[in-house]
Amino acid sequence: MEKLTKEQFLEGQILLIDKPLTWSSFQAVNKIKYALIKNLDLPKKFKIGHAGTLDPLASGLLIICTGKFTKRIAELQGQIKEYTGTITVGATTPSYDLETEVNQTFPTDHISNELIEETRKKFIGTIDQFPPIFSAIKKDGKRLYEHARAGEEVEIKSRKIEITEFEITRVELPEIDFRVVCSKGTYIRSVAFDFGKALNSGGHLTALRRTKIGNFSVDDAMEPLAFEKIYNPNFKEVE
Repeated sequence: MEKLTKEQFLEGQILLIDKPLTWSSFQAVNKIKYALIKNLDLPKKFKIGHAGTLDPLASGLLIICTGKFTKRIAELQGQIKEYTGTITVGATTPSYDLETEVNQTFPTDHISNELIEETRKKFIGTIDQFPPIFSAIKKDGKRLYEHARAGEEVEIKSRKIEITEFEITRVELPEIDFRVVCSKGTYIRSVAFDFGKALNSGGHLTALRRTKIGNFSVDDAMEPLAFEKIYNPNFKEVE
C-alpha cells in the first residue's frame, strides 16, 4: 500500500482492513486512528469510522472511511456482502455461535448430501429472518444482548432479507462449510441456526469470514498491524 499524506486522509480515504479474529470492529478502527494521529499529526477529532460491524468471532473485510468519505458510510453499508464460514450441526447455542455454550443437542444421522442440497435451495431468495437475541438491535431502549444477558424475554420481530447465492463448499459432518451472498441486515448466525433447524436437527455458526462488500474484496485488504507498520517507523511486533 502506498503511504498517504495527512491531507489525503483529511480529504477522504476508503481503507480496506482485514479484521483479525477476536478483534472488535471498534478496536480495528482505533488501531488505524491512533496510528494516523501519532505518526501523521492528525487532529484527535479527525473523522474516521467503519461501514458495517463485524463480530469479534468473525474475521475479514472491514471498510474504514476517513475525512469527507465518512459521508459515504451509509451507502457502503447498504451494499451486498459475501461471507464464507462453517455451520456445525447437531447442537445449538443461545447466541447461535460460539459466544455461548451449547444448550441443546440433536441427531444428525439422517442428514445426507441430498437433504443438505434440498435445504440449501430453500434459503435462496427473499426470506423472513429473526435476528439473534444476542445482537445489538435495540428493543425498549436496550440492546437485545443486554436483555438476553439479564435473562429477560423479549419479542423479536422478523425482518425480510435476501440471499442471492448460497453455496455448500464442504460437508464433513457435523461441519458444513458455505459461501453466501446476502443483503444488508442479514445475520449469518441466524442463517446457521435456521439451516440446522430446517435439516430437522440443530445448528450454530462456528466460523465466519466476510470476503466482500459490494465490489470491495478482502483480497485487497491488509491487517491493522500491517497498516500501522507503514505509518510508524518505530513499529515493533509484539512476540
